[in-house]
Amino acid sequence: MLALALGLTSGLTWGVADFVGGLMARRHPLATVMVVGQGAGLVFMVVLVLVSGDAAPTGRQVAFGIFAGLSGSIGLAALYKGLSIGPMGIVAPTVALSGVVPVFAGYLEGERPATLQVAGMALAGIGIVLASRPRSAGDEPTTARPGSGIGYALVSAVFIGGLLVGLDRAGESSAVWAAFLVRVTSVPLFVLAFLVTTDRRLPPRRDGATMVAVGLGDNAANILFALASTRGLLSLVTVLGSLYPVSTVLLARTFLHERLARHQVAGVALAFAGVAAIAAG
Repeated sequence: MLALALGLTSGLTWGVADFVGGLMARRHPLATVMVVGQGAGLVFMVVLVLVSGDAAPTGRQVAFGIFAGLSGSIGLAALYKGLSIGPMGIVAPTVALSGVVPVFAGYLEGERPATLQVAGMALAGIGIVLASRPRSAGDEPTTARPGSGIGYALVSAVFIGGLLVGLDRAGESSAVWAAFLVRVTSVPLFVLAFLVTTDRRLPPRRDGATMVAVGLGDNAANILFALASTRGLLSLVTVLGSLYPVSTVLLARTFLHERLARHQVAGVALAFAGVAAIAAG
């Protein structure tokens, strides 16, 4: 149960960070958002590594940590871009298809969830698909075109799936070191992107503090997922972690007044039912 609770908490934390990060990407250049938030995350992880006292990772774990960092950099940048130009209520659930990647990887390694948990995974998957379907012509309009950002969301889904697999492998002995390796790999890439972009505006103090909070939240979610994946089946933990769009969708509905179609509401409900089935199994 601890692994499932950690997995679900990681997903909810990712969802909140993604919502706020998407908002910041609507107001400021993407490279700025990534550098400030992820740079703060790196400082946070350096402190955690120093105080944790965990043993240094093996060469294999370092390799997977670098892989996770590269995948996460592409996935997170694509996610924020998609959230900045498209309806969050559609983009975020589409990115949740990232859960397919580690579930498949876990199955290849011999993981076999219980029958009820398989049913829960199926319910959550159906819910994600329903929630990501565009609204029909008869639904109430949104402030953004339904198709906007879907391409970025699909790219993000693939690479965030790689991030989840890499975090699982890199965190076999230390979740803190795994999250540190992700950030120490991604931050130089975002700094390079910031230096080559033509718009290098720095955010005002308030938005800068918000970006820092996003980076810290993203790192906290990484640590929680790495802890969860080492204590439970990767396939199950991943499904729970992949429910981050639920909190993003609900926040967008509350603060941005994005209206969901009936099938999208049903999708969110099915996702929650899947969580209950996974936990009960």
